[in-house]
Amino acid sequence: MTEDVRWLDPVEARAWLGYRRMSLLLGRRLARDLAQASGLSEADYDVLSNLSEAPGASIRLTELAVHLRWSTSRLSHHLTRMRQRGLVARHEHPSDGRGAVITLTAEGQRTIQEAAPGHVASVREHFIDLLTPEQLKAFGDLSWTVVERLNET
Repeated sequence: MTEDVRWLDPVEARAWLGYRRMSLLLGRRLARDLAQASGLSEADYDVLSNLSEAPGASIRLTELAVHLRWSTSRLSHHLTRMRQRGLVARHEHPSDGRGAVITLTAEGQRTIQEAAPGHVASVREHFIDLLTPEQLKAFGDLSWTVVERLNET
């Protein structure tokens, strides 16, 4: 019933709609800048950056899927395309023949190292540098409040 709904007041609606619009526009802009500068998709960048930060530039496929919040099937298909481009390698897990380990190749390492500076510059231009230090702190605090809650469910 609509009488039980806690409708958004003007302040809440402004915050929610602003977030939704910002998320859409910022995501599109960063994806376009990334593709133009490096030829990488957001998905490519997510995989490469996670691998580059993992110990030994390797991670189990299932762990990477969980971290990215992707299905293992989606990740497997994407990794197949990345393997064909020489960015990643796939190996059997040394202690579990059923599991796969994904490793960043030298080409993948070179690619992420070349793409990262431009991506960071785009993030700065379209987000970070638009905010005051106080706004950045508040944004980080509120973002992680929501992330922590969503990670519980």
